Amino acid sequence: MKRTSLRSSRLLFALSAVGLLLAVVPLCSAGIAEDVHAAVVQNRLAWAEAALKTCLVQHGQTPEYLDALSWLARGYLNGNQPDRAQNYAKQIEVQARQQLLKRSLDAEPHLPNALGAAIEVEAQLLVSGGQRVQAIALLRSRVARYRATSIRARLQKNLNLLSLTGQPAPPLNVAQYLGPKPNDLSALKGSPVLLFFWAHWCADCKSEGPIITQLRTEFGPKGLTVVAPTQLYGYAAQGEPAKPQAELAWIDRVWQHFYPGLGGIPVPISAANFNNYGCSTTPTLVLLDRSGRVALYHPGVLPYETLRAAVEKTVAN
Repeated sequence: MKRTSLRSSRLLFALSAVGLLLAVVPLCSAGIAEDVHAAVVQNRLAWAEAALKTCLVQHGQTPEYLDALSWLARGYLNGNQPDRAQNYAKQIEVQARQQLLKRSLDAEPHLPNALGAAIEVEAQLLVSGGQRVQAIALLRSRVARYRATSIRARLQKNLNLLSLTGQPAPPLNVAQYLGPKPNDLSALKGSPVLLFFWAHWCADCKSEGPIITQLRTEFGPKGLTVVAPTQLYGYAAQGEPAKPQAELAWIDRVWQHFYPGLGGIPVPISAANFNNYGCSTTPTLVLLDRSGRVALYHPGVLPYETLRAAVEKTVAN
């Protein structure tokens, strides 16, 4: 009995040692980008770095490795370690451009995720270092370079955050729409305009809907016009692939069901609108003053009080 207990104790000790070793030296998993993302959220940057070193030795600089590395760059940016963030961001962009010599950017999702994030980090580092003009120039050059790819809207969003407020609003493509025919923005000058960019799959958009409805009720009589641009994504209910006409029907159904207080609002449908306004985040809220200039540009949700204050100020001027 004593000999058996001793063997069992040794086995348990060995298993514990293996578990401890795996915790200290992480393995390179198939979902390394998700693992590193989770580690960065938990501020376990040393673990993420070790995991990525293991992956680099085992598999090299694959698109998923670069995607994971972009999360580490963002972690160091948020952790106020700009030198390390910049080193990784530049490494990602250099390696991505080398890989693009042999493939398209959107051949799979990891490389565009990595490249878009790396450029974001580089621009944010320039801004934090007091080089706003250089950040704008960087983003403009990358928007031009990657204009025909999936990261166009993401880069435009970052550029718009730095430069769009106070500028004339980009025109809307209104050739395709649901609801009443939209007017060109030039025809709406003289009235404040709230653009509510939304997507049929977007839960945050649905939560913003009642806020937009309330503001329309309050400020519509004072001249506020609301327009709700969206675009096709290639799928409909439960993410099932859908042809354009089927997806249009689904968008109409979602709009009527989840946004009943916004009936009678024009809904232009165009990917170009999302690219020009940088709507990689939904909702995106854009408020135009009476002269047609951008008074507010905000990717993401806004609480009622914040958005109301901006609308009230714009309506009063």
